[in-house]
Amino acid sequence: MIKNYLTIAFRNLSRHKAFSFINVIGLSIGIAACLLILQYVDFELSYDNFHTKGDRIYRIKQDRYNEGKLSTEWAAGAFAAANSFKDAFTEIEDYVKLVRTGTKIVNRDGNIIKIERVYFASKSFFKLFSYPLLSGNAKTALQEPNTAVISESLAQKLFGTTNPMGKDLRLNQDRLFKITGVFKDLPDNTHLKADMLLSYETFINQIKPNTPETAWQWDGCLSYLLLKPGTDPKALEKKFPGVVDKLAGEDHKKYNSAAIYLLQPLKDIHLYSHYMMEAEANGDGTTVYLLLGIAFFIVVIAWVNYINLATARAINRAKEVGVRKSVGSQRSQLVTQFLFESALLNGLAVILALGLVVLVLPLFNALSGQHLSISLLISGTFWLSLLILFVVGTFFSGLYPAFVLSAFKPVAVLKGRMVTTRQGIALRKGLVVFQFAASLFLLVGTATVFRQIQFMREQKLGMNIDQTLVINPPIIGTDSTYMRKLEAFKNELLRQSTIKSITASTTIPGQPVDWNAGGIKLHGADEKQGKQYRVIGVDYDYLKTYDLKIVAGRNFAKDFGTDPKAVMLNKMGIQQLGFTDPKQAIGNQIDFWGEVYTIVGIVDNFHQQSLRETYEPLVIRLIPDVRGYFSIKLEANQINASIASIQSSWKQFFPGNPFEYFFLNEHFNEQYKADQRFGQVFGFFTSLAILVACLGLFGLAMFTTVQRTKEIGIRKVLGASIPEILQLLYKEFAILILIAFVVSVPFIWYTTNRWLETYAFRTDLSWWIVVGAGVTTLLIALLTVSFQAIKAALANPVTSLRTE
Repeated sequence: MIKNYLTIAFRNLSRHKAFSFINVIGLSIGIAACLLILQYVDFELSYDNFHTKGDRIYRIKQDRYNEGKLSTEWAAGAFAAANSFKDAFTEIEDYVKLVRTGTKIVNRDGNIIKIERVYFASKSFFKLFSYPLLSGNAKTALQEPNTAVISESLAQKLFGTTNPMGKDLRLNQDRLFKITGVFKDLPDNTHLKADMLLSYETFINQIKPNTPETAWQWDGCLSYLLLKPGTDPKALEKKFPGVVDKLAGEDHKKYNSAAIYLLQPLKDIHLYSHYMMEAEANGDGTTVYLLLGIAFFIVVIAWVNYINLATARAINRAKEVGVRKSVGSQRSQLVTQFLFESALLNGLAVILALGLVVLVLPLFNALSGQHLSISLLISGTFWLSLLILFVVGTFFSGLYPAFVLSAFKPVAVLKGRMVTTRQGIALRKGLVVFQFAASLFLLVGTATVFRQIQFMREQKLGMNIDQTLVINPPIIGTDSTYMRKLEAFKNELLRQSTIKSITASTTIPGQPVDWNAGGIKLHGADEKQGKQYRVIGVDYDYLKTYDLKIVAGRNFAKDFGTDPKAVMLNKMGIQQLGFTDPKQAIGNQIDFWGEVYTIVGIVDNFHQQSLRETYEPLVIRLIPDVRGYFSIKLEANQINASIASIQSSWKQFFPGNPFEYFFLNEHFNEQYKADQRFGQVFGFFTSLAILVACLGLFGLAMFTTVQRTKEIGIRKVLGASIPEILQLLYKEFAILILIAFVVSVPFIWYTTNRWLETYAFRTDLSWWIVVGAGVTTLLIALLTVSFQAIKAALANPVTSLRTE
């Protein structure tokens, strides 16, 4: 019986090659697109799923408040939190603290090896997290001061084939660390990326006599808790305030900037955490689920094509069903036959989809920034996804046509009464409307993403970052001689005609300002009026180099001996102090961590980060010997010669430090790369969705024109012109597109505006974008049906009327 089903299925597919080709191509594109997106989504959702205790690991998130209003959210919060909570609550089994340290360098026989991802880590690190140790004892590797655990790849880079265990490593030409372990390179799907871990005891020893274990106002510590089995994290959270009030005391409240501590599941960090001092730039859960929605749209559009074409051909297969029923075929046998045809088509589409995935994978990686490889073809998730798509596709696309076709009554069919039936027409039209409503949504979404990116790039930043070369901060040589070397380095560069100015600062445009200061208020004001500010430490030439606009007061100047106790604020900063007129703020003093500073100038608001972020209240603090980035403003010509000269001076004044530079405009635009990639991926799959929809429309148009061949012939004999014939054939499809437009516009308007609201500075969703997408979709649809329509309109009516 199965052999008979397959034989008949093959005969039907081969007899109607055009319809079979359209279905197979549409289904294969839909399945391939869906598979690619599902692999991307699966990878994003897999972050930190490999930890054996992952369901019990929570990171402490810190929310800081000013006057009851949320001001900052921290991934790396107070140092005292983890150990204090562990001591207070029996529900906590263990904890880990991580502190990001600066870049380290190792000099190996004159070769400078840079190690960027370095953390101080407490001793339970390998107990909580399932990062395999290749060498060393997981319990003791990070127990003693001045010990280090390094990654497998770093061990090979530093020691080659020599066993690194027990070897001493001098970091930054300063402190020696003993290697007590080697860990397997951390996987891509973890929110923590590290090349070296230094013992947390080393950090404590470095800052004695101060101790971070009781510091509640000192932020910058990533804290992870391992809860005991059965612990309710929400119930535990509610107990935290009592401990904080008891241990932090008045220090916790004196700046009117209370902190709330929350528990964040380890597995939620990658997609739902974008707070201050994250370990790494995380992903975006909204993007992941939007792409999942696109995958659903594309594959459903492909299945809809099959349903449409199968039910449209119902009349042609009516006599086949009538004959088979008259000779004894049961309805269940006919349903099985048609499902076999659906399975065969979906099976061929799956095979073709596998080839498309292999072919398109490099392009998808380039668009999305992912690193998916062909090895995904052997993963269980991939094959499970493929099996589900095949089974669901077979039944979803095949079941309704099977029941429609098998329901024909043999007596009526054989008497010819089914010829003019309109059974299924309403469904087919509804499915076409769904296809193009989905296509319209994707098209408007793509246009909006790219328009928002263009809007952000074209806006004035309030500063000049063009022709600015930035050198990463020096790592060694930042001792008491640093100020002298800094001045000499700047003077040497300024002698060159191609260099206009140079400045040093703790941060540069395009980066978040991690220096957060709470409790800043007007001198003499009540401590409850203290507010939080972002602080940028700068030298005298910062405003000149970045061309910041002073709206009141003056710039820092060496002529004023009091300027080391001077600050400048931006307009947001003085508004937070209660001033509406910048001139009124000049000369006022502020309390800043126990010191008194005078406001000498106010600068206009500028975009420190991308336009996704709002303006923040800033304090620009003069630190003449600031340790940080060097920003060098260059003349437009002779860039290469300038770089060579700068490198020569760098080696002279900061020997032993790697010379690493970048251009600031490129660095600033890196912030938009994730949005740009999202737009590219969105646009790519939108194109596929429209292509698949048009394939189905082409097949439907081909069938419709064949069905109306005699009608067209009669109209031409009676004098209808070719434009009138085309209008007749276009009208039906144009009405469906118009309905799709009307139905989809409210949903498009709502969802697109919700997405734009995630940006502090955003473009508007203009009506012409939506209308333009509708006109574009209509033109694409009409062009798709034009081949069949024109062919039918030009046909000889004598030939059309001769055929029956």
